[in-house]
Amino acid sequence: MTIKFEAQQEIAPNAEATLDNVRHPQYGRFLEEYVPGQVFVHPRGYTFTQAQIDSFSRTFMQCNPLHLDLEYAKSHGFDGIPASSQMVFNVILSLGVQNDSEKVIANLGYYDAQFLAPVYAGDTIRAMTKVIDRKERGADKPGIATIRTLGVNQNDVVVLQYERKLMVAYRGDRLPTTPLPEGEAPEFPWQDDASVALPNGLATALRNIPASVTGWNTYAEDFSAGDIIVHNNGRTITEEHFALTYQVGNTHPLHYDQVFSQSLSGKMSGNPIVYGGLVFAWLEGLASRDITENTVWELGFTEGYHTQPAIAGDTVSSLSRILKVEDAPAELADVASIITIQFIGVKNLTAATALEKHGTDLFIKENNKKALGKEKITDKIFEIERRLIIKKRQA
Repeated sequence: MTIKFEAQQEIAPNAEATLDNVRHPQYGRFLEEYVPGQVFVHPRGYTFTQAQIDSFSRTFMQCNPLHLDLEYAKSHGFDGIPASSQMVFNVILSLGVQNDSEKVIANLGYYDAQFLAPVYAGDTIRAMTKVIDRKERGADKPGIATIRTLGVNQNDVVVLQYERKLMVAYRGDRLPTTPLPEGEAPEFPWQDDASVALPNGLATALRNIPASVTGWNTYAEDFSAGDIIVHNNGRTITEEHFALTYQVGNTHPLHYDQVFSQSLSGKMSGNPIVYGGLVFAWLEGLASRDITENTVWELGFTEGYHTQPAIAGDTVSSLSRILKVEDAPAELADVASIITIQFIGVKNLTAATALEKHGTDLFIKENNKKALGKEKITDKIFEIERRLIIKKRQA
């Protein structure tokens, strides 16, 4: 279709400016706007490109060759290099910020995250959220909203689903946020009894893959319940986090708007806070060569908490504690194990120093410290439990 338009002429000097019709669009939700049963279909999809997949894996120090080496990925039966679980998680969470959390006071935790299918270059991911619960604590006090979010690809296959809890303020006399479209709530394909879509022939492939491109100390047999692995290197976060936040689509001004950040009170006031998904990704990358080089799939994570914020200039480090080792199910039983890991992040000291300073208190959940008569650890910034499928050594 070809259409001819008239040449543009300047008209602003002759158009009188008035303040009669000023609009201030507002995004996110206040507490009373989270109604159980509501479904938010988030605007904008995200098409993954190979350049983005490669860049994310290298920026966040990923060592698993599944996310770096095309021939290695194909030898396992994947159609291409799958995006890392951290990238998929960051994108899907970020797509929902405009509706879910742009007004929240704090992200209280991640629960029951399940990665259900690979994401490849060319896949377009959309996200939606359902409100599960709203707890009010009295007039003018922040409440808690529980939400479930999932991401689906262009074929309507769910690739990730997880639950979050958010601390949210009442709206009061503040401007209303953008309303939901009217009409019936769309379908929300949450899977209560979910299955993971792994490549066909993966078990056979694992019996025949050479070990030449992976670490020799990260097979399933190298992990036992009770092991504590102190990851050696740290990572200093710079102001790069501003650009990286918006590259994954996160729109919360707390992460890149200093005027907004300085308008807040309490420990969030001051410099923009590093988006927590990026902190998680850096911590995971720092652990990758010790833990995930021989991982074939991340099943998911739960009980995830950002216990302290990070800002540009902070150096983060991580530790892992092996909680459980068990055979993988079905035909994977002979070739892979499921490893459950408690994963801890600290800031501005080495992981070794943190362990020497705090000992086993590092592995006590921060929310449980008060009941145990213990002080919270201000050096600790993150805690979560992860489950990985890790290949066994083959003769």
